Amino acid sequence: AREVKQGPPKKPKLARRRLRKLIEEAIVDCYTEKEQHGGFLVMLQDKIACPFRALIVGEEVEVRGFDWDGTPREIVAICRRKGRTYRVNATTLEWAASPPVGAEWFDAYRAWLKGKW
Repeated sequence: AREVKQGPPKKPKLARRRLRKLIEEAIVDCYTEKEQHGGFLVMLQDKIACPFRALIVGEEVEVRGFDWDGTPREIVAICRRKGRTYRVNATTLEWAASPPVGAEWFDAYRAWLKGKW
């Protein structure tokens, strides 16, 4: 008999109602897309405990904070690896181990970007 390997148990996605509540909190009083990005940036900066470990294209980095580079649809994570600082799209982060405190805000931001809330 062949042994079937299973990965770690998958964590359930946030319920749609919870995502909607987070998104509404982030974009309250925001009228333009630029203001809404700003709202999400504030939430990521305030609600996610930095620094934390994450993966970018399979390589472990230390995420130190967040910024917005001014382009549509791109909040960036400020990451350090081997003494160098990188700015990468925050939606490309994967968790190296357990998600950081406040990771639900990433789910809300991704859902908002996709228009699925």
